[in-house]
Amino acid sequence: MNSGRWVVGFIVMVSLIFGAGFWYTAERAYYEPVVFQPGAEVRLVSLSSGQPEPIVVTGIEGTDAESSPIKFRACFSTPLSLAMLTETYRTYPGAEPLIAPRAFDCFDAKAIGRALETGEAQAFLSEPEIRPGVDRVVAIFPDGRGFAWQQLNGGLAE
Repeated sequence: MNSGRWVVGFIVMVSLIFGAGFWYTAERAYYEPVVFQPGAEVRLVSLSSGQPEPIVVTGIEGTDAESSPIKFRACFSTPLSLAMLTETYRTYPGAEPLIAPRAFDCFDAKAIGRALETGEAQAFLSEPEIRPGVDRVVAIFPDGRGFAWQQLNGGLAE
């Protein structure tokens, strides 16, 4: 009977170690703070030129990982109004924010997604094809809060 307890104990320990390693890999490993280029931290695609142009932002922070093109997340504020933004920059239908690691707590993908669905926030195209098959998307709230992420655009399926 003692050998059965050892086997069960071993299985439990291996499972705990594997679970801790999996959690660390998903939540902490590879993520690093993003260093933004001053004056061009956030760009939106202009309706007139079709090119990404920098917008005014403050208090920007971001996280990213080299292990995947869709791990980028950022939070910021902008003094620009939603009315001006929608008249000047290309909106992004089908925006779906992805869950951020818990350590990056300024980015609440579920709340951002709900706000996009209800029309409280508006999504804009920031950088098309920032990597093959991936667009950078920005969501702006009426109070100036902004959030950015990268999502698959379906371009690789064609």
